[in-house]
Amino acid sequence: MKIRILILIIAILTNFSVSAQRTIPPTDSLQVTGKIKNPTVFKLADLDTFPKTAIKDQIIYNHKGEVKDTLTGMSGIPLKTLLASIIYVYDKPKFLNEFYFVFIASDGYRVVFSWNEIYNTEIGNNFFIVSEMEGQKLKDLGQRILFISTADLKTGRRYIKGLEKIDVRQLE
Repeated sequence: MKIRILILIIAILTNFSVSAQRTIPPTDSLQVTGKIKNPTVFKLADLDTFPKTAIKDQIIYNHKGEVKDTLTGMSGIPLKTLLASIIYVYDKPKFLNEFYFVFIASDGYRVVFSWNEIYNTEIGNNFFIVSEMEGQKLKDLGQRILFISTADLKTGRRYIKGLEKIDVRQLE
């Protein structure tokens, strides 16, 4: 009887760990929508036209500070370069303090950034759309479109795989 219970527990735990793995569908375009005048869709070919910046190798840490992965051979598009053509809708510049950006992945994962974090801190200079990794171009990356913040301490929280949308919002 004890053996049956042990086998049942192992079977349940094994099934749970397999089902806990999430599949993140790769994306072929990135939409920028929301409180902007010019909703934009960047396709892979569009992203390939932006100037690239070398990104130093990154160790990806989870929320506990444990090493989860190491990313090497990267280049990327600075987020501010990508967003340079976006025109935000606001009455006075002070209202930009109320803007925030919701980055949404293909599996529903979401990360939020403030306008000031992107445009008014050094951290914002360390946000990239990854355009190449380990010798593979963006179109060949299985987890595309990738976003990384290279200045974070717990890098895994804002390492976004399958990024499909940036929704610009304003506090109400």
